[in-house]
Amino acid sequence: MEFTAQQIAALLQGKVEGNELATVNTFAKIEEGKEGALSFLSNHKYIHYIYETKSSIVLVDEDIVFEHPVEATLIRVKNAYEAVAKLLQLYESMTQKKTGIDSLAFISPKATVGKNCYIGAFAYIGDNVVIGDGCIIYPHAVIDDNVTLGEKCILYPNTTVYHGCKIGNRVTIHAGSVIGSDGFGFAPTPDGYSKIPQIGIVTIEDDVEIGANTCIDRSTMGSTYVRKGVKLDNLIQIAHNTDIGSNTVMSAQVGVAGSTKVGEWCMFGGQVGLAGHITVGDKVNLGAQSGVPSNLESNQNLIGTPVVPLRQFFRNHALTMRLQDMYKQLNELQKEVTELQSKITKE
Repeated sequence: MEFTAQQIAALLQGKVEGNELATVNTFAKIEEGKEGALSFLSNHKYIHYIYETKSSIVLVDEDIVFEHPVEATLIRVKNAYEAVAKLLQLYESMTQKKTGIDSLAFISPKATVGKNCYIGAFAYIGDNVVIGDGCIIYPHAVIDDNVTLGEKCILYPNTTVYHGCKIGNRVTIHAGSVIGSDGFGFAPTPDGYSKIPQIGIVTIEDDVEIGANTCIDRSTMGSTYVRKGVKLDNLIQIAHNTDIGSNTVMSAQVGVAGSTKVGEWCMFGGQVGLAGHITVGDKVNLGAQSGVPSNLESNQNLIGTPVVPLRQFFRNHALTMRLQDMYKQLNELQKEVTELQSKITKE
């Protein structure tokens, strides 16, 4: 399908600069633009690409200023990143969705499957599972006994949802992820470690997305919670009895230890590590590889191990870079002091 700049601007409540009848039928990164493609520019670091891109239409922020003429047709919007996200969602919604149950899938006669679902070959649906309308279960996914799955969920190949877990509406779980595996609970004894049975579940609320090969452990008792709107990247470990607040986002390789509570609207960079049994407030932003050993109050931007405010971290880093020179200066001063003491002693 083709859309004109005028049609796109009307949808996004934007303003066209250039040919209103310019048409597009695909998307492309601005540096890889081609005729008939729609691109966007939201990061000023890439502004030089706007002068050479071959894309027919480019979405840009309404306040951006260009130093040179631009050949492409521009659509100015309040936020180009949000605008292209809206268009991509519209594009995806127009693609045909899979439906039907493959003959090679196993579905327990005690399970309930909603309307307009797709279940791929070699998927396993256990006893007393309830699957809502419009769900897509790809091949080799495993949904164990007594799991509840809401409407319009997507489970990609080789995902596993252990027994008893509860998953809300519009939840996406990417390939290789495991929901509800045992928490890491062992009691030391004179003969070694005795496993503590993990009899709880995992509860995932609506509109959550979980990246590939992420693991969320079931609680010892009660439930591990991933609240509404949470977005988890690939290779994340969420331990037992944790509670991840709504609309919190985490980049790859974050690790959250057991019984930790994370507030709402937090943002964690890659490889952040949180100790167990702590509380992190709302709207806490942690830079990559931050280590958090204790409680954090709300509304902070932190980085480092242990975490400190951003400005303090970069001041400390600047001093660290000067340590070698400072060490040499200290040695020279020590020699001078030693020489002076020697002279004083002789006198």
